[in-house]
Amino acid sequence: MHALTKLIKDDMKPALGVTEPGAIAFAVASARKHVSGELVSVNVAMNSGMYKNAFTCGIPNSNEVGNIYSAALGYVAGNADAGLEALRDVTEKDNIAAEKLVKEGKITVSLSEITSRIFIKATVETKDNKASVTIRDSHTNITRIEVGKKIVFDTDAEMAEDSDYKKVESKADIVTQSISDIPNEDKHYIHSYTLAELVEYVNNVDVKEIEFVKEAFKVNMELFHTGMASDRTPFGKRLLERNGGKEFSYDEQMTASLLCNATIEARVVGIEKPAMSITGSGAHGIIATMPLYAAFKTNGYSEEQLYRATMLSYLICTYIKEYSGKLSAFCGCAIAAGTGMACGLVYLRGGNVEMMGYTLNNMASSITGMICDGGNHGCTMKGVAAVDAAYKSVDFAMNGIYIEEAHGINGKTSEDTMRNIGLIASPGMVGTEKTIVEIFENKLR
Repeated sequence: MHALTKLIKDDMKPALGVTEPGAIAFAVASARKHVSGELVSVNVAMNSGMYKNAFTCGIPNSNEVGNIYSAALGYVAGNADAGLEALRDVTEKDNIAAEKLVKEGKITVSLSEITSRIFIKATVETKDNKASVTIRDSHTNITRIEVGKKIVFDTDAEMAEDSDYKKVESKADIVTQSISDIPNEDKHYIHSYTLAELVEYVNNVDVKEIEFVKEAFKVNMELFHTGMASDRTPFGKRLLERNGGKEFSYDEQMTASLLCNATIEARVVGIEKPAMSITGSGAHGIIATMPLYAAFKTNGYSEEQLYRATMLSYLICTYIKEYSGKLSAFCGCAIAAGTGMACGLVYLRGGNVEMMGYTLNNMASSITGMICDGGNHGCTMKGVAAVDAAYKSVDFAMNGIYIEEAHGINGKTSEDTMRNIGLIASPGMVGTEKTIVEIFENKLR
């Protein structure tokens, strides 16, 4: 199996609801496994991206939202063995029990650092014992387990004073980092590839090796259909009306917007079906795939073309995300996944690497800098903007119209442009992240 195939295959996972509530519940459920007795308290400390993304996010099988209820349900009914689908079996009785814990003040959350690097530490204390589980870098990557005063599992590396990990000492504390500070040893191996080499891989990889991506369309379409049957998805209903009341119409872009953004809406309001995630995000996975599926259904492309275009979309999304960080202050769903999807559209239309480079420039010059203010209903509108930007960027690019490298953050090469897009998020928008979190905290007062 090619290394790039393995990268995507290992990363592509179903996630129930927005990924961050699932990760919080998973962490708490994992800690709960190591204790018994009457609950005293649950505390979840997390990085700013995690805190922000789950702040007002819908929770599967619940009418509640946010960090505290995700933690409470993780304790009451979380299934640690289900990973990001930890809340898939929540019942109404569980919701009542979770609400009781919240009202009793037994569930707390706290902000540990302003950073795009994923961090969760869930601590569960009972009258008999205490356990904590630490997660770093990906949503289910447990690196440390403490039970009582004993460390039973520990893979944490020594946390050196690096530029992407800094404790919050005060409200005024802002992480600063210059582009020249980024260490070369942090380079992800996908960055050793050029855009042309990624396309060469996509063109030549055995289609049987990548046909696993079809599962993404199955999972995401199930979420789409369940969401459309719910009364909690008004944006989806309006998008359906705008598409002539049809799931698939002759209007490729409207079909793409419907499939993509109704599915995002279903996810963020907590519809009880998973999305297929990429780079740790269900919305990234939706934007990277659903418009391509719309193009496939509307224009009659072959399944092989769809699978190859999807791999390209995933790879470009990953390329950008490995610069920006998993969770940051910019909307990686629209920007990273939207850019990958746009290049996938060029691929489906028979475009070449040069046209994809033009598309990258157009996307970098349009929606880069769109903020992420958490996983919430607003993600739907960000998805609408991403699809619109992608279709226009592709149309311009394939007609030789693009923003030249001299302008804005566009680089001399496509690889530079993708790197620059990522750098806008981290370190570029660390101060923005801090401001967003402060706005959230002020809303609680």
